[in-house]
Amino acid sequence: MLKLLLLSISFLPVSILLSQDKFTLNGYIKDSLSGETLIGANLNIHSEGKGIVSNQYGFYSITLKKGTYTVLCSFVGYQSKEITVGLSNNLQQNILLLPNAAVIDNVTVTGKKRDNNVKAAQMGKFELSVNTAKALPAFLGEVDILKTLQLLPGVRNAGEGNAGFYVRGGGPDQNLILLDDAVVYNTGHLFGFFSVFNSDAIKNVTLIKGGMPAQYGGRLSSVVDIAMKEGNQNKTQIDAGIGLIASRFSIQGPLKKNKASYMISARRTYIDALVKPFISKSSAYYGSGYYFYDLNAKMNYQFSEKDRLYLSGYLGRDKFNFNNSQRSFKTEIPWGNSTATLRWNHIFNKKLFANTTLVYNDYKFSLDGTQNNFHLNLSSGIKDLTAKTDVDFYPSPEHKIKFGVQYTFHTFLPNVLSGNQDSVVFTPNNATKKFANEVALYLQDDWELSKKIKLNVGLRYSMFQQVGRYTYYQRDANGNKTDSVQYGSGQNVKTYGGFEPRATLRYELNDNESFKAAVSRNMQYIHLVTNAGSTLPTDLWVPSTLRVKPQISWQYALGYFRNFKEGMFETSVEVYYKTMENQIEYKEGYTPSLKDPEEDFVFGKGWSYGSEFFINKVKGRFTGWIGYTLSWTWRRFPDLNNGEKYPSRYDRRHDLSVVGSYELTKKWKLSSIFVYGTGNATSLPERFYFISGVLTQEYSRINAYRMNDYHRLDISATYTPTPKKVRKYTANWVFSIYNVYSRLNPYFIYYDQEGSAAAGGIKVTAKQVSLFPIIPSVTWNVRL
Repeated sequence: MLKLLLLSISFLPVSILLSQDKFTLNGYIKDSLSGETLIGANLNIHSEGKGIVSNQYGFYSITLKKGTYTVLCSFVGYQSKEITVGLSNNLQQNILLLPNAAVIDNVTVTGKKRDNNVKAAQMGKFELSVNTAKALPAFLGEVDILKTLQLLPGVRNAGEGNAGFYVRGGGPDQNLILLDDAVVYNTGHLFGFFSVFNSDAIKNVTLIKGGMPAQYGGRLSSVVDIAMKEGNQNKTQIDAGIGLIASRFSIQGPLKKNKASYMISARRTYIDALVKPFISKSSAYYGSGYYFYDLNAKMNYQFSEKDRLYLSGYLGRDKFNFNNSQRSFKTEIPWGNSTATLRWNHIFNKKLFANTTLVYNDYKFSLDGTQNNFHLNLSSGIKDLTAKTDVDFYPSPEHKIKFGVQYTFHTFLPNVLSGNQDSVVFTPNNATKKFANEVALYLQDDWELSKKIKLNVGLRYSMFQQVGRYTYYQRDANGNKTDSVQYGSGQNVKTYGGFEPRATLRYELNDNESFKAAVSRNMQYIHLVTNAGSTLPTDLWVPSTLRVKPQISWQYALGYFRNFKEGMFETSVEVYYKTMENQIEYKEGYTPSLKDPEEDFVFGKGWSYGSEFFINKVKGRFTGWIGYTLSWTWRRFPDLNNGEKYPSRYDRRHDLSVVGSYELTKKWKLSSIFVYGTGNATSLPERFYFISGVLTQEYSRINAYRMNDYHRLDISATYTPTPKKVRKYTANWVFSIYNVYSRLNPYFIYYDQEGSAAAGGIKVTAKQVSLFPIIPSVTWNVRL
């Protein structure tokens, strides 16, 4: 791997020497109506067989011999544009593409080139249009980009109605989820049933689940890179929507035309406001309620042709209140994320583009409980400060080089408890705040060796250092503290690090089919510790420490890709094998306590393998896709299940998604989703017996049983009226039905007891709890 990367770099001086009689065409590719830059737009020079894709900020650069060229620029949802360029010197050319309403209305999940499925070296990468998510049936009418990603092969949901997801056998913490370069640690509202991402504020969503490029790190399974809208540079635009449980409002526009713009988007549920009038003030539960809200904001300013500044932020909160006046009890549980990102784009020259980023992100969970004169507070969270620089270098059409460095300072705060009763203050010495430095450097090259062979090769080095203040306790067999070691502020406690090679290779058979292969090594230094199957606000993020080693994975993938009927159908078959070291679980018999949670961890390994099948129709009035995954996911821990392997909770043998959208008329569009999945693995009691008159249960081996299979059908219809007179606004109605045939899918299983030992016998019956029957909803959207 390292030899390949060095070989690539060794060709650079030769490329530069050979380019003395060449000139560079560079600039930005933008939306002609809003001025928004277009991520991943494609620029082709067919006469030369060369092309380039715009970067995360819409910038492109390509070097060609002196001459006149026809340049074709294309982007999904936009009209392609052909321009003639005469290169006798270096030329800066911004390209404006016009949105194509007919294409935007189509549901597409596709690369930006119709043949990108075949020709790109990257494997397991999906660009998700926000219009795709908006066109599909939505749970309670709330558009959710993470639930749309769950419909892709290799991605499975966390459970009924849940926005959490697992990729190729990995856990929920093994997905790197970024919002404008800020890590989002808790992605769920309403205990995971909705994601925190407001679709009105989102510009672009990219999922990478195989062959992760070297620019990304810190997670084992996948990357979800989400970019917020920059704001319309030409005119003020307002979008709003009223749904069954929430309303949305967004406004964007120019601060200085063609120089600066802004975007503000807000969303709030009103369950609490709707229910409140029906609860009497004399009720013991008056004052109880729940709501969540999101606020996204972004602005950008172009100082010159070479410099642009972006400032963006996100604030999201859930708040749950419960009152019981009869018991003099009340509790308040707020939790949520805060992020802020400052980015500076600078073009050093026609071939060198750099972005420098400062990021602040903070996740907090708190529980305040009061009964009579006793008050209790429990809090946890994680806070990051990050600085990084990424550089794009375009030495020749055959090479696109990217390199960078990143530093993050982590602060972890798991389970801090305090309280008071009257004048007595309860402040136990249980604070386990931990600090860490994380550093990464990377270098990668997207290298076109020939027309048939393309290689994306990269190398990443990462280092993680736990630092003081920190106290390490030694305990005896009974858990009593016997000794301790104290570390001062900033003092090194434990350091981990290693190289993470990444490579993907494409071999093109012809213009319509290719083979691809990928291998990648990933290291993960922070871990989510949970007893549940999804990301809940009570879950704890913990760092690698003296006790906890970083997770390490190797993933190997091979795929065959083919397009049919001039790109109307995109198909692929991928197989993969992934190993995972230093996996973490709680030990058997674990019960929550106030001690450092890592003292109750056990460690083992995992592995997963499977095949993924994908058929995607991207053109015509009827569009959609079928995704099917056949997979196995295993775990083995020396201290669990007698050291024998067992299926992971993320194991799902069969997973099928069928998605379709049909443009019936200009006014009506119909969409549907059908999903099927093997039931979740679970552990259940196998024997019940009495010990000293107490009914006791003996559990099976870990995950020895399966719940019933999961399946569901959702449908929706979007009505866009055509006004007889020209109006200043456009509107549409979205009617959807979740779980059309009201399938009672299992959420969990519990055991009910009837009778008593004294009466001569007890009958124990297993019962299934299901959450959501058939649920209709309606949403009204408007744009001014």
